[in-house]
Amino acid sequence: MQAASAPETSARESLAPGVWGVVATPFQGSTLEVDLDSLSGLVEHYEAIGTTGLTVLGVFGEAAALSAEERRQVLEIAVECTDLPLVVGITALATRPAIEETRAAQEAAGGRLAAVMVQVNSARPEVVAAHLDAIHRATGAKVVLQDYPLASGVSISTKALISVVNLCTFVIAVKAEAPPTSVAIAELTAAVGVSVFGGLGGQGLLDELMSGAAGAMTGFSYPEALIACVRAWRRDGYEAARDQLLPYLPLVNFEQQAGIALAVRKECLLQRGLIKDPGVRPPGAAFPEKLRPGMLAHLREAAEALEAQSTTMFAGGF
Repeated sequence: MQAASAPETSARESLAPGVWGVVATPFQGSTLEVDLDSLSGLVEHYEAIGTTGLTVLGVFGEAAALSAEERRQVLEIAVECTDLPLVVGITALATRPAIEETRAAQEAAGGRLAAVMVQVNSARPEVVAAHLDAIHRATGAKVVLQDYPLASGVSISTKALISVVNLCTFVIAVKAEAPPTSVAIAELTAAVGVSVFGGLGGQGLLDELMSGAAGAMTGFSYPEALIACVRAWRRDGYEAARDQLLPYLPLVNFEQQAGIALAVRKECLLQRGLIKDPGVRPPGAAFPEKLRPGMLAHLREAAEALEAQSTTMFAGGF
């Protein structure tokens, strides 16, 4: 497959830069039913703090553990409770079910659907391009291409990823989550004319911004910190962005522990009062109680940082 040359940035539609919050799906009780009330409050919180848009039914939204009806309910809540644009995750790696999921997302989200997020499903660029093209031809949907080998089980070279994006002009963003992310993002931003976002809970956000990232598309229990960091980067550069993110870095690192990251984040959201129950559906691991003292210490630091940030903004008249 011959790689197409990078299109001019002005010729390509591109997803708006900033922070796209990845919304967790709250559950409740022993049955782990979807908690629509908590979901409503979480979505409203994201809009209130100034996120650019929302990513719903992503990997950390436990979309793969939801029924088709539950996915529809989650999308309807997102549409009802916020005016933000939506990127909707597609769980299927095979083309036909991915088309079905995309159509369901379009039906539920309507004009609020900015794009569907489709995972790389092969190491071969011609296979990925054919997959994306079939989805777009069948639905007309724009695509955010997600490179997340930890979730998909698929690894692709950055060179191949660039080829796919340049061939598929309906791809309006890339979510780069294959470490080292800052290297991949630097190569991508130099070669494609669309926004490239980091993820992974914001662990590499500063380096990703220095490499040309348009922002972050990720979940974190204090998304305010990610927003402040990206805004500071745009306004004043690295040092200002570093100062905004630094107080939260212990919590960022704590939340991204392999194997338990989702359970940790939901416990943190519970402690913030943003959800009512931290339940995770199998096969997700439960929160290890031995980590509770450390979590509470990190959360205290984050809460103090947010209060100080809010006081400074108020004093400055922002």
